[in-house]
Amino acid sequence: MTTDSGMTDEAARMAGLEVKPVAGHIGAEISGVDLAGDLDDSVIAAIRAAVLRWKVVFFRGQRLDHTGHVAFARRFGEIVELPRRGKASPPDFPGIETTADRLELGGRFGMEHDEWLRRRRHTLLRGWHCDHGARVDPPAATILRAETVPPYGGDTTWANLAAAYAGLSAPLRQFVDGLRAEHRLGVGYQPRPGDDAYVRHLLERQVASFHPLVRVHPETGERILYVNGYYVEQIAGLSRPESAAILEMLLEQAVRPEYTVRFRWEPGSVAFWDNRATMHLAPGDTAHLQHPRIMHRVMLAGDVPVGVDGTPSEPITGTEPGRW
Repeated sequence: MTTDSGMTDEAARMAGLEVKPVAGHIGAEISGVDLAGDLDDSVIAAIRAAVLRWKVVFFRGQRLDHTGHVAFARRFGEIVELPRRGKASPPDFPGIETTADRLELGGRFGMEHDEWLRRRRHTLLRGWHCDHGARVDPPAATILRAETVPPYGGDTTWANLAAAYAGLSAPLRQFVDGLRAEHRLGVGYQPRPGDDAYVRHLLERQVASFHPLVRVHPETGERILYVNGYYVEQIAGLSRPESAAILEMLLEQAVRPEYTVRFRWEPGSVAFWDNRATMHLAPGDTAHLQHPRIMHRVMLAGDVPVGVDGTPSEPITGTEPGRW
């Protein structure tokens, strides 16, 4: 599959879809399709091409239920089944995680949700992440659908990490091509003073991997600036001050406004993104609104990232390919 826009547009026309870009480097809205229907292979191929080209695509007014959500996702790959989910997730659909579960986490560790969120996002860049980025084989893609959303607020933002890499100067691209970084679960969390039950939780369930700082996309061949605000610990081989300065510069590059798109959710909206080529920022502006926000996500199994030199990622602890 390529990211050529002409081929993407032709595939969409052949399938009877309209793919309308919504930002210069990332994001497109797809219309003319009922995701709950019996979709022809040409429609699936056109959607896949649009995801690869635009990194995240949006559908509005869909009528998917849990069964339809899973059936649609299976047309694109193997579904990840998480071994641990919260009580809000549907018990009969192990491939679906209800993101309202996340609202329970702070309370389980003695914190209000807004405090837990602040401690995970104590800098402007910390909230940006790809899903399960500390694993040696992060998911290839995520399909998220909105059931209930607040009347305002709750937007999600994505960044195109291929465009961010291409936007670096040539000497800097050459420098980062050969680097690797440690991605570790929970390194973005700022502990509470004294005993912190959430820190104990993280230490008991550590997940960490060495990933190339630039990965080669397995389908498009693009080079991806593989940074991650929440999971990245340190660039291997550099001192901590050097690593911190370079990571901050690269994260700021990745989330420059021209490389991002922001989506306003409605009930029935669906977002489908390439988790290998993007990172995203979940909303932090809804906790005080007293309006429910219920979202359901399905993730597709991914491969082990490979760097420019052909070297794959390596597990450090708590992760191995294909085992969740």
